[in-house]
Amino acid sequence: MRGQPSAAGHTAWVTGQSQAGGWEAEGCRAWESSLQCRGQVVPPLEGHSQGGVSGEGHSDGAGLGQLGDQPDGPPVTNVMFLKTHKTASSTVLNILFRFAETHNLSAALPAGGRFHLGYPWLFLARYVEGVEQAQRVTSPSRSVSQQVQKVMPNDTFYFSILRNPVFQLESSFVYYKSHVPAFRNVSSLEAFLASPWTYYNQSLGLRNAYARNSMWFDLGFDNDAPPEEGYVRARLLDVERRFQLLLIAEHFDESMVLLRRLLRWRLDDVVAFRLNSRSQRSVTSLSPAGRERAKHWCALDWHLYQHFNRTFWARLRAELSPRRLRSEVAQLRERRRELAVLCLQDSEPKNQSQITDLRLRPYQSGRADILGYNLRPGLDNQTLQMCRRMVMPELQYMAHLYTLQVWNAQFPIFGCMSLISK
Repeated sequence: MRGQPSAAGHTAWVTGQSQAGGWEAEGCRAWESSLQCRGQVVPPLEGHSQGGVSGEGHSDGAGLGQLGDQPDGPPVTNVMFLKTHKTASSTVLNILFRFAETHNLSAALPAGGRFHLGYPWLFLARYVEGVEQAQRVTSPSRSVSQQVQKVMPNDTFYFSILRNPVFQLESSFVYYKSHVPAFRNVSSLEAFLASPWTYYNQSLGLRNAYARNSMWFDLGFDNDAPPEEGYVRARLLDVERRFQLLLIAEHFDESMVLLRRLLRWRLDDVVAFRLNSRSQRSVTSLSPAGRERAKHWCALDWHLYQHFNRTFWARLRAELSPRRLRSEVAQLRERRRELAVLCLQDSEPKNQSQITDLRLRPYQSGRADILGYNLRPGLDNQTLQMCRRMVMPELQYMAHLYTLQVWNAQFPIFGCMSLISK
């Protein structure tokens, strides 16, 4: 995948050439990961249904065949994903990393083994490891710019993900409580929203980016700009020009159905377990008044979310009939249940103290209690490798890919954003 970041988000790129060939790309924010390009594609479990129901009056046969898991053409492999924060983007990245590794593709990684492709600064192609040799990226960066286009091929598919800013802000408050100056000295998000300017110092700039309109910021725009109608409309048009798709976190399964269709990927390519999610005890609920204050405080994000939530559902309606959509969402969820039974101990997430494999423990931040997974004991080697990829936390997967791509001399070196490529 390859992308064009210009703002402050993470980006994942994948491009369609094997590591032996090597695209020339420039990209996004860098990740600390390496990609193994010799993985085998794991077939669906025996007996798994791949059927789909076609609806009248819709072009449900386009992109995917009648069986629902048989693409009509080759998969799209030049992809750039702009990783926004606290939006289920870690789960999307896991999907991209797995696709890259199991299809012999390359991910763009941050230069020097860093975690980000220059985030929170705007992306520059030099942030990508071995940028003169690569054309794929995977990691944090900001928005899509000409710098990204230097890294990615002309036929790259650009996409990102958004979340309701009320819930996104709540998640950011908990996760970045000790890192963001605006959040450090306030007891709760309710208290912050009751008097935000008491805690939010605009002069601190990037240090407070997570505290207000952070999705707007990740897309490369000024998160403190006044939400004037003309300005907002112009920036929304910018996003529409740069990205072919904006996923919606609240409708993650429907998002995966649509993404899979547009990329002509197989069902197993987009099935995922939730990663970097919190335990219920570290999730707080805002009052109705607090939710309205959050919308007002993050007005730019609210406009962004409302607009692309509408375009997302319009795109779904154009691609799939309601009956076909329900069928494909059901297939996705059933496959996830099958893989949970196959891979996971107790088929459910665990808190950090319960995770026995230290390599699978997710990073903990702020007040968040980040969950992870234990794998079932006794798995055969092929199944173990597949299952481990599905539960590997983002930072560990980035390090894994970095080792495979950068430190293995037989493969070219790539930078990190959120790109995958052959």
